[in-house]
Amino acid sequence: MKSVRLALLGCGTVGEGVVRLLRQNSAMFERKLGVPLELAGVADRSLKPIPALGIDKGLITRDAAALIGRGDIDIVVELFGGYEPARTLILQALAAGKDVVTANKALLAAHGGEIFRAAVKASLAVGFEASVGGGVPIIRTLREALAGDRQRAVYGIVNGTCNSILSMMTDGGAEFADALKQAQRDGLAEADPTVDIEGHDAAHKLCLLVTLAFGVLLEPAQIHTEGISRLTLADIDYARELGYTIKLLAIAKDDDGAIEARVHPTMIPARHLLAGVAGAFNAIYIHGEALGSSMYFGQGAGQMPTATAVMADILEIARHRLAGARGGAHALGYPVAHLKRARVKPMDDVICEYYLRFDARDQPGVLGAIASILGRNGISIVSVIQKGRGVETTVPVIMRTHEAREKNLKRALATIGRLKMVERPPVFIRIEERL
Repeated sequence: MKSVRLALLGCGTVGEGVVRLLRQNSAMFERKLGVPLELAGVADRSLKPIPALGIDKGLITRDAAALIGRGDIDIVVELFGGYEPARTLILQALAAGKDVVTANKALLAAHGGEIFRAAVKASLAVGFEASVGGGVPIIRTLREALAGDRQRAVYGIVNGTCNSILSMMTDGGAEFADALKQAQRDGLAEADPTVDIEGHDAAHKLCLLVTLAFGVLLEPAQIHTEGISRLTLADIDYARELGYTIKLLAIAKDDDGAIEARVHPTMIPARHLLAGVAGAFNAIYIHGEALGSSMYFGQGAGQMPTATAVMADILEIARHRLAGARGGAHALGYPVAHLKRARVKPMDDVICEYYLRFDARDQPGVLGAIASILGRNGISIVSVIQKGRGVETTVPVIMRTHEAREKNLKRALATIGRLKMVERPPVFIRIEERL
C-alpha cells in the first residue's frame, strides 16, 4: 500500500478535530506507519469548504454511501452520531471491505452485537476507543492491558456534563438549576441536556464497559438508570458533613456471574480518588482480582481529546492493514460468537449502605417512629443528624444506614412516607463505602 485512505462521515466538532490532527501531524503519522494517511473524502450535509484545514469542494460530498463504496477507501470514520444513518452506513462499509472507526456509544450500546458480528464475518476491525471516556484510553486498557486479570468491579465518572454540574454544586454552592444553566453557557451542556443529566449517556457507556470487563452483552434497558436532576444543594452539604462527595457513577460488579449494572448519584468517601475528579474530567476506577484497584483519568469530552482517541484507532487499524492482518474477532476482548446476554441482578436484590433524608414535623417522637420502621425492615442506623429546633415547623432528619437490601429499604420508606409527621416523600442516595 502506498497510503492509507480515510473517508470521514460527519465533520462537526470531533470530525474537525480529526482533520486538524491529520493535517498537523501528517509527517509524524507517516513516520509511525511508513506510508501517508490521506483524507480521501468527507461526507457531510452542511459542510462548506474550510481552506485552513485543506477541505476543498473536491473532498466534500453529501452522498455518504457513495463515498464509502469507493474502491480507494480503506477506513471509514463514522462521526455522524445517532442511530441512523450511522448504523446502515457502518454495515455498508463493512460489507464493502472497509474497516470502521466510530465514537458512537449510543449506537454500539443498542446495535453493537449486530455491528461486531458483521465485522467478524468480514474479518474487519471496528475501533471505538472514543466512545467511552473521550481521551481516556479505557477501551484498549480493558481489552489489552488488563486482559490477564479477572475484573470484579468498574466504577465510572463517564459524563462530563453531570460531573461539571456536581462540581459547581459541591465547590460553588450552586443549586442544580443554576449549575445547569452555567454549564449550558459554558458549552458543557446541550440545550436539551436530558440524555446527560438523566444518566442515559452514562448507561450507554456502561454497556460497553460491562462487555469489555466481564465478557457479556448488556442493553441500556437492563441498566437501572437515575440522573442528577433531583439532587439538592442540601444533600450535597449533608454528604460533606458525613464525609462524602456525591458523583454520578456508572457501576458494574460481577457477583459470580450475576451482573450489577446501575447508573445513579452515589455518595463516595471524600478521601477517595474518584471524589477529586472535578469538572468535565472523566475517570474509570477498576478493581481486578489479581491487580487490585487502578484508575484511569483524563479529559472526558471535547474536540481534541475525543479526536485523539479516534486517531489512535485509525493508526492501530492502519498498522494492521499494512501488516496484512485481519481484524474484528476480538474487538470486545472476547470472541463475539462466545458473548452471551448478561444475567443482571435485580435492583431489589442489590445491597448498599444508604443516606436518608426525611423532612419531618418538629415534634417529639419523630426520630423514634422512623427508626422503628427501619428496624422492622432489617435496616440498622449508623449515624443521625437532626438539626436544632428553630422557627421552622419542618426539620430535616438525616440518617446513614448499614448495608441493607434495596427492596427492604424501599418498603420501609414507603411506610415512613405515609406517616402524618413526614411532610414530603423521603429521599435516599446509595453509598459506595468500599470502592
